[in-house]
Amino acid sequence: MITQPPYLKKGDKIAIVCPAKKLPSSIDKAIKILETWGLEVIIGETVNASHHQFAGDDSLRAADLQRFLDDPEIKAIIAGRGGYGTIRIIDELDFNKFKANPKWIVGFSDITVLISHILATLNIQSIHGQMPYTFADATPESLASMHGALFGEQLHYEYTPTFPGRTGKTKGVLIGGNLTLMVMMQGSASEIDYTDKILFIEDVGEHEYAIDRMMRMLKRAGKLDKLKGLIVGAFNEQPPESIPFGASPEQVIWDLVKEYDYPVCFNFPVGHIDDNRALVVGKDIKLINQGDKILVAQSC
Repeated sequence: MITQPPYLKKGDKIAIVCPAKKLPSSIDKAIKILETWGLEVIIGETVNASHHQFAGDDSLRAADLQRFLDDPEIKAIIAGRGGYGTIRIIDELDFNKFKANPKWIVGFSDITVLISHILATLNIQSIHGQMPYTFADATPESLASMHGALFGEQLHYEYTPTFPGRTGKTKGVLIGGNLTLMVMMQGSASEIDYTDKILFIEDVGEHEYAIDRMMRMLKRAGKLDKLKGLIVGAFNEQPPESIPFGASPEQVIWDLVKEYDYPVCFNFPVGHIDDNRALVVGKDIKLINQGDKILVAQSC
């Protein structure tokens, strides 16, 4: 049984922490936006901390996150940014008090580690969505979707894809996040069960060959053939290569899943893009690919 944390209401306290990379600039604008939602924002020590590229050393980042995991007055924890570093502290965290009083964990990119670990080990839902560091460039629609996910509104997305995928209709529990991190967690306690799930993936700054390699690893591990559906988000900012790989990220992914019969959609607005729409990981999602139109929906 997957547990859904209580939805937020005006007056609730939320915390911002940085479990990975340090913030290079102020997030005051993001804090003001969260306050306009009627939330009381508590700032963790890591928000202003620095240790090489990290938001404080491993001990500080673990302690800062632990403080808010344990605090029953905090109803959601939003990661200030991603980067790299969550995997360095994940095994130092104690989730006993969090399990007794679940709260929303919000973030994307490197925060996939935390989102995946919570679902894999505790069966608790989290929100894959914008972080304060990305608020400044976020589309109004992406921020509205994050508000909706936190406050229990239905998430309903319709769009026209530029890469066809496979038509069909399906429903199942949503898993996923950053492809690099999903692959990194294979074989660990943080690995999610892919069986009968709808998987979503995204990534940034990866060569096409690296995307091919990661997807082939998942396929060889028997993860892709057990799915109910696949949602492919943004794969952007590929570095140029002196010798082209010969296939786009979409083509790479499609070649590895085209033999299956479940619906596959491409170009979903999720990932390292301004229009990064919120998704609730661990919650049922409906996926309909009509060819010229994609519908993705999660009800509260």
